[in-house]
Amino acid sequence: MTSQIKNTGQGRMVADARREMEKRAQTYREKALKMYPWICGRCGREFSGKKLRDLTVHHKDHNHENNPPDGSNWELLCIYCHDNEHDRQSVADSYGALKPGEKQETVATSNPFAALGALLKDRK
Repeated sequence: MTSQIKNTGQGRMVADARREMEKRAQTYREKALKMYPWICGRCGREFSGKKLRDLTVHHKDHNHENNPPDGSNWELLCIYCHDNEHDRQSVADSYGALKPGEKQETVATSNPFAALGALLKDRK
């Protein structure tokens, strides 16, 4: 009787583990890992084995709810490049975001090459 309970308990555990594995396989990370090569989209580092955990899925539009089945909103980034991308986004947000279609105006306050022509003439 004890062996039957034990077997039933083990069988349930195995079935639960298989369900969880299938559930994880449906997540956007698993889908992205199947779609894309295991290479960081920024630094080009390759990943495999245990190091694969350092490869993350970055949402290009920063919306974690936007997970199209074709993966068009995803890119694989290593944890360092992913952190860098989010840090850059927070800095940009702190300066105020541009509206879609709006271009940032840059005004030069100096010309570092103003005297370059004169210097090059003197060399000849």
